[in-house]
Amino acid sequence: MANILVTGGAGFIGSNFVPYYLETRPEDHIVNIDALTYAGNLENLKEVEKHPRYTFIKGDICDRKLVEKLFERYDIQSVIHFAAESHVDNSITHPDAFMQTNIIGTFNLIDVAKKHWMVGPGVYKEAYKNSRFHHVSTDEVYGTLGKEGLFHETTPYAPNSPYSASKASSDFIVRSYHHTYGMNVVTTNCSNNYGPKQHDEKLIPTIIRKALAEESIPIYGDGSNIRDWLYVLDHCKGIALAYENGVSGETYNIGGRNERNNVYIAQTVCEILDKKHPRPNNSSYKDLISFVEDRAGHDFRYAIDASKIENELGWEADENFETGIEKTIDWYLERFIKKDAKSLA
Repeated sequence: MANILVTGGAGFIGSNFVPYYLETRPEDHIVNIDALTYAGNLENLKEVEKHPRYTFIKGDICDRKLVEKLFERYDIQSVIHFAAESHVDNSITHPDAFMQTNIIGTFNLIDVAKKHWMVGPGVYKEAYKNSRFHHVSTDEVYGTLGKEGLFHETTPYAPNSPYSASKASSDFIVRSYHHTYGMNVVTTNCSNNYGPKQHDEKLIPTIIRKALAEESIPIYGDGSNIRDWLYVLDHCKGIALAYENGVSGETYNIGGRNERNNVYIAQTVCEILDKKHPRPNNSSYKDLISFVEDRAGHDFRYAIDASKIENELGWEADENFETGIEKTIDWYLERFIKKDAKSLA
């Protein structure tokens, strides 16, 4: 049984990945370290908290001594690294936290892994000859696109926010440990994720939450900004594939091939809510949509070419946006309705 260190497993993507991986890979044990900052929530992991192959550690990847202790205590054989500060708006107002977690935290993890697994450049200890460091990153490192074109694995980096700059830095750290020390690493860069367990501040949960509260639904600028939307479980499946079968030193872009602008997202969510949870006055939730001042450094368009992971590893998304958003709204409706019921009890 391999002991895999998953970082940030109580966050949005990590908390979807952990149950999926435990269910589909019965030979591995997951040690999940999460600092439980605002975006981490153990409620997201209720389904696995008593699982015999799951261990949770509350801690910060910036604490190098703690990371070293975890590698020793649990004899960590691989790392799947989700932990990151990821909210672009917060990176604009408080960039220091992003530099610490995303850069220093990543350095701590991969440097401790190198010392635990290797005896020298390109030489692994026998017990760790199959150990791998999988780094989960974002398409935002590539910058912005015009109306045409796609991000490829070879697209030059051009980060435009403190968040994306910190993630680009972490990508380069991981790359450098492969080329300098011969570490077995893989990086995946994903497009915008959506689905169950996402933090309330993100676009789709915000639209749902504001609509149900009968509050104004804020959309930046004129709503024309475009993102390629990827259902979170499809992303988790891609991560597992790249972790297990990806070529060492390679990057794999994971995207949903679902480009939608923000106005379409808001209107679609509102239309589904109109059917599933009508407003008391029977008017449309779309009436609540409002346009607010655009944020600084707001990239116009992201879109990923996922051909490499599709062709080389056989990955493909199971959900298009229209099927995935239905599942997402069902999850949030159940959650918000339960919360309202508890508050009235």
